Amino acid sequence: MVGDNVPKQDIYPLAEALQMAEALELDLVEIVPTAEPPVCKIIDYQKYVYQQKKKAKEQKANASKVVIKEIRFGPQTDEHDYQFKLNHARSFLQEGSKVKAYVFFRGRSILFSEQGEKLLLRFAVDLDGFGKAEQMPKLEGKRMIMMIAPVKKK
Repeated sequence: MVGDNVPKQDIYPLAEALQMAEALELDLVEIVPTAEPPVCKIIDYQKYVYQQKKKAKEQKANASKVVIKEIRFGPQTDEHDYQFKLNHARSFLQEGSKVKAYVFFRGRSILFSEQGEKLLLRFAVDLDGFGKAEQMPKLEGKRMIMMIAPVKKK
């Protein structure tokens, strides 16, 4: 048995350990059940659970929120439009957002799916210093989607 409330850290029989916990009006909690003999601690279990929840909530609040910005292309996107969207994607990646680039196919333009794939791959290569492709272009219905995550700053 270990803990602040134990007079001497030692091996105690279960009945004696429970009596000690009851005398202090606290709980006997098994910390390492796989050890031989199992390690127990005398603590206020409700307080312990409350502190664990508080820590988890604090960690969740400090966790970074992932923002996804979308950039849409057509299969026949012109060079000027491409450069314009490329600059937007660079700024999004620099601020730490993920970029979801997709080519939207309308009607029969789905016949140009390889053109859309080339466009997305070129987009990923042009953003090489700013972001890294998380997934390769993938056709989902009438959209070909590619995710690009920002590069971690050193």
